[in-house]
Amino acid sequence: MCADYTNPETILLHTGHRGDPTTGSVAVPIHQTTSFQFKNTEHAENLFALKELGNIYTRIMNPTNDVLEQRVAAMEGGVAAVALASGQAASMFSVMNLCRVGDNFVSSTNIYGGTWNLFANTLKDFGVECRFVDPADPDGFAEATDEKTRCYYAETLPNPKLNVFPIKEVADIGRKLGVPLIMDNTAAPLLCRPFDHGAAVVMYSTTKWLGGHGTSIGGILVDGGNFDWEAGGDRFPSLNHPDPSYHGAIWTEAVKPLGPIAYILRARVILLRDIGAATTPTNAFNVIQGLETLPLRMKEHCANAIKVVDYLKSHEKVETVIHPSVQSGELRRRADAYLKDGYGGLVGFELKGGKKAGMKFIDTLKMFFHVANIGDARSLAIHPASTTHSQLSPEELIQSGATPGYVRLSIGIEHIDDIIADLDQALSAA
Repeated sequence: MCADYTNPETILLHTGHRGDPTTGSVAVPIHQTTSFQFKNTEHAENLFALKELGNIYTRIMNPTNDVLEQRVAAMEGGVAAVALASGQAASMFSVMNLCRVGDNFVSSTNIYGGTWNLFANTLKDFGVECRFVDPADPDGFAEATDEKTRCYYAETLPNPKLNVFPIKEVADIGRKLGVPLIMDNTAAPLLCRPFDHGAAVVMYSTTKWLGGHGTSIGGILVDGGNFDWEAGGDRFPSLNHPDPSYHGAIWTEAVKPLGPIAYILRARVILLRDIGAATTPTNAFNVIQGLETLPLRMKEHCANAIKVVDYLKSHEKVETVIHPSVQSGELRRRADAYLKDGYGGLVGFELKGGKKAGMKFIDTLKMFFHVANIGDARSLAIHPASTTHSQLSPEELIQSGATPGYVRLSIGIEHIDDIIADLDQALSAA
């Protein structure tokens, strides 16, 4: 059902569900169950042998989760998706679906602090090396690549720098070298479709704009179906060599009757099966509710953010405003090339008074919530260097853009007059 509609406003309301066949429920039911009754022993055997796809156990698949997966895959123009327990799980699965001990991958330096820590430290303990490259020079990805490089990773609209990633440039480099590009599109849903620019895999923290209401943690991994894993041969042993954990299955061969889903099927039946980072049907349902209004909300997030930028630019206490709309040169070219219908809902700025003024500003806000989240319908604010990026070293903080005086705003959908009034009174006290 992913190909039934082409417009996101319709996809996110209708794809994957047209009334429950038993009850006629128009809303997607919450299938709050651990397991599913098999029709007979042959049916069960076929499911476990992947001769047919279907529901076995909610850790691996669930009808509510399936609707979420179909809608996000259709929204992105991908072939299939796997819903996960968090964005961090999606980041880890995206890379570890390809990497083994002794392998490496190349990541942009402009990424979320939690992802940086996962890549630089936790995955290192698993024997996988992350090589960080400044995306200001896309050729750096080629220079960091060797025969053990399994993938590239980046964020479309990275938090906190908000410098749009050169998707096509790096994807083209990767395609020449046989290396897929994985894009975290969390901050740019509907504004950018990375598959259109050559990315092979897209992931989201559904906790953010997709869910949009600050109620449910989740993540999702989407396969573009556009990368020839089989042609990669020994570069992708997890997909092209016999898998001892699944009766010696070679995934690029096993999926041929099913379509180009080797990457996403392995993520489901190996990583999700064994690691168990499954989202709950209730959280999937909550994200589905968010998806239904995502096109409307993104327009308002973007429109309000532009008005906040205009306000901050002229404020005497603000030293620098960080937002794609105020960038120039190559950064602005990338923003205009990859983002459509808006520059996103994140706004950063530096106060002339530095860290002390930034902390005073946050403590004085009344309507904005001081929370470690982005993409909520409500307006949010935080000081990244002391919170979301606090695990990073001083050098890494500078590389990621989380400087000591940086304040990050996630602009909500409240009335713009109320948003600016709260910023104004807090800046007056800073």
